[in-house]
Amino acid sequence: MSRINTVSNDTANIEQRALFEAIQSQLGMVPNFLRVFANSPDALKAFLGLHHIAVHGSLDPATRERIALALAQQNSCEYCLSAHTAIGRKAGLNGAEIEANRDGSSQDAKAAVAVGFARALAEHKGEVTNGELQAMRDAGFSESDIVEVITHVGMNVMTNILGKASRVDIDFPKVTLKQAA
Repeated sequence: MSRINTVSNDTANIEQRALFEAIQSQLGMVPNFLRVFANSPDALKAFLGLHHIAVHGSLDPATRERIALALAQQNSCEYCLSAHTAIGRKAGLNGAEIEANRDGSSQDAKAAVAVGFARALAEHKGEVTNGELQAMRDAGFSESDIVEVITHVGMNVMTNILGKASRVDIDFPKVTLKQAA
């Protein structure tokens, strides 16, 4: 059970209802973590704005999901891991790729660099090395792509924190976190 109120359609005020209608029209559902965000319509609008920028950028959907999966596992957010496993499958990721992403890599060499860079950003709170940045460039990522990976890391860390702090009910097929060795 969520430790922070999950705004339902029945309890939503006019502003929250309008946001839910917009989300429903885009996603076909209103995920529970967005219902938690809706406690502050301004926070939800800010997240949706950031999400819009992240989704319409230069990174392909599969790479965005690879990053989300790696960070959900790294940050121990079962809600986000479950959500991005389902979304990743829709983006074309297979089971072996999802496992590689959860382990911080990818079966695709270029994507593996982006996933590793994303994990390094999160782990070191942005203190990446010149070598890690050069590896992104060497793999073919532009400056725009690098900024977008950084944006995705920030967005995913925020949703990981929200998922963990709220313990929001998982409304995707549940995926269990791997335990640290």
